[in-house]
Amino acid sequence: MQVVVYSQYLKEGDLPYVQHLFDALAENGIVAFVNTSYLQELNGKIQFKANVGNFESHLDFKVRHFDAIITLGGDGTILAAATLVRDMAVPILGINLGRLGFLATVGKEQIALAVGQLSRGEYTIADRQTLRLESDPPLFGDLPFALNDFTILKRDTSSMITIHTFVNGAYLNTYWADGLVVATPTGSTGYSLSCGGPIVFPDSNNFVLTPVAPHNLNVRPLVIADSATISFEVVGRAENFLCTLDSRHEIIITDNKIAVRRGDFPIKIVQLLDDSFLDTMRKKLNWGVDLRNH
Repeated sequence: MQVVVYSQYLKEGDLPYVQHLFDALAENGIVAFVNTSYLQELNGKIQFKANVGNFESHLDFKVRHFDAIITLGGDGTILAAATLVRDMAVPILGINLGRLGFLATVGKEQIALAVGQLSRGEYTIADRQTLRLESDPPLFGDLPFALNDFTILKRDTSSMITIHTFVNGAYLNTYWADGLVVATPTGSTGYSLSCGGPIVFPDSNNFVLTPVAPHNLNVRPLVIADSATISFEVVGRAENFLCTLDSRHEIIITDNKIAVRRGDFPIKIVQLLDDSFLDTMRKKLNWGVDLRNH
């Protein structure tokens, strides 16, 4: 079995858990490839019981076979890993070294258990649907997709922006707000949730439209089928605005033509046998726990 170990940076406090991971990989006979920048940070700090290889980019998936990619960090690390995996259908196992994680659900104390289950095939794969940005002129190069969300936001000004929104070409609404979030079911627990949007189940086949600080109080988050194409016309006092796909951003102007639709491929997430979306929700949001006397 061959896996990629991916992380964006190394924190000194995480070293014991990183060591634990590489020990568990070696003990289970799993060959590891590590993204180059992270491997450079690990050299001299981690003792490798087996040889590890270098992982450079998305192109590695085309010339090598990987059974999974293991991320070390939080949900943001999984979002970054998704830009490497893209449509190659390699499942991602997220080990949470951060705080609140809805995608990176494997805790630090579960590393050995998770690696063991991975090596024995004791897991399921959850397909997490993406969204795709269509734009003229093109934006985001060869990465016009998001696992979590697409947003249009005001930039460099305190003035609100106006976002005329259409569904399948039919006029839906005009949002006078600081911005608008279009979230996938996966992204419904991210920025959209912090703006008052609903949580939807990962297999719901929906988009969630959530305004950011709307200036008209009768506007509420909206759930629509992801078979729809949602297009936008943006105007405001400023000359340009911010457009994001997950953690990546571009600057747009009023003349940009922008629409989002269901992505062409899902991102596959490893789900251990003793874990589920419901379990994650209860643990992360303290559901079913009476905290009144604590």
